[in-house]
Amino acid sequence: MSAPPQHTLPVASPGGPPPPLGDAERLASALARHGIAADVHDGYGLALISVWVGLVVWCDGERFWWRAGWDAMRKRVVYAWHPAIEPVRAARRIAFRYADLRAAQPPFELITEVL
Repeated sequence: MSAPPQHTLPVASPGGPPPPLGDAERLASALARHGIAADVHDGYGLALISVWVGLVVWCDGERFWWRAGWDAMRKRVVYAWHPAIEPVRAARRIAFRYADLRAAQPPFELITEVL
């Protein structure tokens, strides 16, 4: 009699980055196609994609999630998420959030000069 299948966490291909980091790098590349620069950071089984002030995207290898707003009635943060297997579609959604944040909080003069 065979043993039941074991459920395991996704693993990277030999020589490749761990799944959250690889997914985060693919998202950063997809964001770059929208003209959005992002920094990728890895640690403790999560990857972070720093996009803009108030816009950090987390990835656990299964999904991306980011702060999408504030629910004033419930007094809590509202998050959006997207499956990590679709970084291009996630980047499009994040680009809309990025545009909203940029309109609400334009960059400082020094940042504008550098860009």
